[in-house]
Amino acid sequence: MRTVGIIGSGRIGGTVARLAVAGGYSVVVSNSRGSETLADLVAELGPRARAATPAEAAEAGDLVVISVPVRAYTEVPVEPLEGKTVLDTINYDPRLHGHIAELDAALADASITTSEMVQQRLPGSHVVKALNNIFFHTLRTLTRPNGAADRTALPIAGDDPDAKADASRFLDAIGYDTVDAGPLAEGWRWQPGTPAHVIYAGETVQVAVPGNAARVRGALAAATR
Repeated sequence: MRTVGIIGSGRIGGTVARLAVAGGYSVVVSNSRGSETLADLVAELGPRARAATPAEAAEAGDLVVISVPVRAYTEVPVEPLEGKTVLDTINYDPRLHGHIAELDAALADASITTSEMVQQRLPGSHVVKALNNIFFHTLRTLTRPNGAADRTALPIAGDDPDAKADASRFLDAIGYDTVDAGPLAEGWRWQPGTPAHVIYAGETVQVAVPGNAARVRGALAAATR
């Protein structure tokens, strides 16, 4: 796995692209506004990066990161992602996004999570929930080499063990350990409003708090519905 496709190259997607290039990957970045709007990002990233359409990024990536607004998850291309590991960074927080009737209805009885909805959108892909509880500035700040005493762990959830292994290898390469939180259905444990959702946040966005695996597991266990 040497190429990462990124669908949605905003704050989180752009940060992941920077970390991926630093970790030795090639990246294909995309957004909904057209590849020409990514010229500055590609120039910053250098020769291992290129801009493309979302479908082209999906096709090119050995692993693909989805980092689009929650309202746009139904616009993610389906066929180019078949058989691939897909990291879903999407969050739904009505306080920030406003209420979305179809999401409210689907989530109301706690029988489905947002990542499970993404998996339903991508039935031939292997969705892993990841990077949903870390601010982009914090993601950039807390990266550490493997074995560092203050290395941070990120929770992941997914229904396919091989896809979770892919996700863990990628997150390791960009500077993070992982905590396997179980299947996608357990992704609610770090949704907005839970202790694990803000576990790396300091008093201001300029302050990042490392969180090792034990600390993350404790926060996940403390979640309530």
